Amino acid sequence: MKSVWILNHYAQEPGGPGGTRHYSLARSLAQHDWSATVIAASTEHGTGRERLMPGESRRLDTLDGVPFLWVRTSSYSGNGADRVRNMLSYTRSVLKAEHTRQLERPDAIVGSSVHPFAAWAGLRLARRYGVPFVFEVRDLWPQTLVDLGRLSERHPVTLGLRVLEHHLYKHAAQIVVLLPRASEYIEPLGIAAEKIVWVPNGIELDIFPSPQPKQAADAFTVMYFGAHGTANGLDNVLRAIGLVQASNAERLINLRIIGDGPLKPSLIQMARQMDLRNVSFENPVPKKQIAAVAADADAFIFNLIDAPVFKYGISSNKLFDFMACARPVIFACNADNNPVQTAGGGVTVPAGNPQALARAMMDLSRLSQTQQQKMGLANRKHVEENYGFDRLGAKFAGALEAALRGKV
Repeated sequence: MKSVWILNHYAQEPGGPGGTRHYSLARSLAQHDWSATVIAASTEHGTGRERLMPGESRRLDTLDGVPFLWVRTSSYSGNGADRVRNMLSYTRSVLKAEHTRQLERPDAIVGSSVHPFAAWAGLRLARRYGVPFVFEVRDLWPQTLVDLGRLSERHPVTLGLRVLEHHLYKHAAQIVVLLPRASEYIEPLGIAAEKIVWVPNGIELDIFPSPQPKQAADAFTVMYFGAHGTANGLDNVLRAIGLVQASNAERLINLRIIGDGPLKPSLIQMARQMDLRNVSFENPVPKKQIAAVAADADAFIFNLIDAPVFKYGISSNKLFDFMACARPVIFACNADNNPVQTAGGGVTVPAGNPQALARAMMDLSRLSQTQQQKMGLANRKHVEENYGFDRLGAKFAGALEAALRGKV
């Protein structure tokens, strides 16, 4: 069996809140003659929880058969200088030879660009061991930061990141992208199309058992699971539910917002200022508990701001989770791809339009139970057929094999 190291700064172990892409891919890769070790930061992203004991610089755990190497990183909160230091401390820690000495020698190394420094560390390690480097592009750095307004096009950091991203693209044996149209961004940089493989996020169907129909109730419950960040645009959702509350709709509509993120305190304050009586903010739940909590939902909201970077498409863990729960989804997003529309499993409205989002919530609440169930089951069928990790693991293994062959 061949060995691959996957460098993902923010990788999450099973049972924790947040995405578990590489845990799930590692389990599937084992069926394709690949043993994967995930190398992640000791500081849990989003919560700040420290996984290592005082005095530990690293620890190797095996979780449901998947090795996780936790390396010591600095703590941080928010998106400022502390977070940059945390990124750099992960990069330095991964490159310390004593931290990876206990691992099986790799046949390939994957660097995942939750930030580009982690991917650069993957390239350095690949050169150290004389093995192929596979660049996994989760976000288009620095284009995402530019499109979200966090960096200007001519900022020195932007220019430096553009040099780094081109270096990573050029020296990768294979490039795995999560966004369906990312190749339209990468190929104009002089990168061969044959190096690019689309492997989106997916769903662990075994933690989403066959869904049960929602029982009719007086109130209609809409849920959102996930991050509370700039790109999520949850202020738009609050404005929409405010319009619903003011409309005196014939059926009570409740909104449950579950998760965490840097904007959560300001969103709670906004809801108070708007006197929103039908909104609750709840703590994140582990991945394996989502299905149980989601059983109380009548529908989900998937909401993003209108940003140019979404023209390359999206690959959202939470969207696939929503669809796997077999409930209708309101897709409030201008992304190029729309799995909900493809499935016939909900309603699509423009990003940043609270009036349209409010109407969508009220229109869904008026549908019969049979109509709602039909949409939900269409969503479930779509993710089962297209986004199961058994299928995605086979594609990822194919990219690793191509990297070994030196295919470009």
